[in-house]
Amino acid sequence: MPSSTEELALRAAAGERAALDELLAAIRPEVVRRCGRFLPCREDAEEAAQDVLLQVARKIGTFEGRSRFSTWLHTVVANCARQKYRELKRRSAEQAAPIDAAQYADPRTTSVIAGSRVDLLEALERLERERPHLVAPLVYRDICQLEYAEAAERAGVPLGTFKSRLHEARRQVRPWLADRA
Repeated sequence: MPSSTEELALRAAAGERAALDELLAAIRPEVVRRCGRFLPCREDAEEAAQDVLLQVARKIGTFEGRSRFSTWLHTVVANCARQKYRELKRRSAEQAAPIDAAQYADPRTTSVIAGSRVDLLEALERLERERPHLVAPLVYRDICQLEYAEAAERAGVPLGTFKSRLHEARRQVRPWLADRA
């Protein structure tokens, strides 16, 4: 993100309303793109992006500028996108059999890319249940594509610990994803 975005974030965090409005407009396309890395359906990604923008507006005061705003935003995006996935999964389980089955087709059967994202989200859910401390390294490095040092900082662990956890997370998730193929 451009340094002007970083400056806007600092001004917005200090309570400047105009800076917040400008910041939200500036980050929206990037937020939708990042949410699309998690959620296979464009509409779901856009819905998650709205949740992200709402969280940014509500929580910008907690951004202290110790790390880059883009790093802070990665966390918000990852959390909101994963929450949206959980919500969609719960909603789907609660609904009766859909009237139009084509409208609710499993993405795994209609799109290789979409199916792999759903599989990854399900693997992340399982990893969170079984080894929750391994989720952040996998999300920050492999999905958000943060540099190792930045991801370790965001995860709040030393770089060596981060790399070790990332390796273990990949090792855990690999067979789950292979079973789906």
